[in-house]
Amino acid sequence: MRKERFVISDQSWAAIEPLVPGTARDCGVTAKNTRLFLEAVLWRVRVGGPWRDLPSGFGEWNSVFRRFRRWAQRGVFQRIFEAVSGDPDFEYVLIDGTIISAHQKASGAKGGLSIRPLGVQKAD
Repeated sequence: MRKERFVISDQSWAAIEPLVPGTARDCGVTAKNTRLFLEAVLWRVRVGGPWRDLPSGFGEWNSVFRRFRRWAQRGVFQRIFEAVSGDPDFEYVLIDGTIISAHQKASGAKGGLSIRPLGVQKAD
């Protein structure tokens, strides 16, 4: 993993770290590399691919996914978003559905499959 390509700067991490669970200040289990986990989540959001395509440098995809689900269910991402959404330095990091566009066919527009599976004859 090329750490210089990561999105979360030291300054950004300093703002986010107090908001995340599993740090040394919490009782119970201390999570492994929370900053790398957040980078994995941001990578997936930017790329838009499935969890299984997560680069191995971020850890095992299923472990990252399970942790993501736990955080989502507990409202951790919502808490982070609310805390940093007013900061202009986070414009690149935060992605919102209002700025993402989809092709018209992604919404179920008329069209359909333009290629035929091998061996299937065209209907006359």
